[in-house]
Order: sequence, then structure tokens, then C-alpha cells
Amino acid sequence: QVQFVESGGGLVQPGGSLRLSCAASGSISRMPVMGWYQQTPGKQRELVAAIANGGITNYADSVKGRFTISRDNAEHTVYLQMNSLKPEDTAVYYCNTYPPLGFWGQGAQVTVSS
Repeated sequence: QVQFVESGGGLVQPGGSLRLSCAASGSISRMPVMGWYQQTPGKQRELVAAIANGGITNYADSVKGRFTISRDNAEHTVYLQMNSLKPEDTAVYYCNTYPPLGFWGQGAQVTVSS
């Protein structure tokens, strides 16, 4: 089974940027849609960005215009460029297929605070 390892999280000031990476242990080229999910304490994970193999993307309203998802099938990697970060973006971010497979990585903690 493919496993996902997220990286690139950290502490950033409001208005700053981060780039998350998700390395898959196997090929993602057969996975039609890859996504980034956001989880805050007490809430379920929710999909905030998705990308199809053909490059079509979709974003939650909360991140539209600020986040950009991309994928590199040859490198088995999915990225999330996060710009103009806000305190409400503070969360653990996970990558997975959409719909998600039943196993999750450890996630990447993103904290937006001054």
C-alpha cells in the first residue's frame, strides 16, 4: 500500500508563505485525484485542495486564490504552495487521494501566528 509523508510545515507570521510537500512511497500516476486535507482540533479533516491527473484543480473557498496545489507524478510528490497565510489556516495538513485511502501520514503542522 502507498504511504504518504508530509513535510514543510512550521511557524509563520500572518501574510507569510509555506510550501508543503507530500512524498508517496509508490507511484501516484494511477491515482486520478490527489488532495490536501486540513484538520483543526475538534474538527474532521476537510479537503482544501485537489488536483486531477490532467491538472484540473479545485479549492475550498477558504483557500481559493491563496493556495496552489501541484503534482509531479515522476517524483511521486504532491505540493501545496500556501501564500498570504492567515491565523485561521493553522492546522495539521495531510495529503491523500480523493476520496481518501484508509491510511494517513503523520501530517504537517502549520502554525500562523505573530
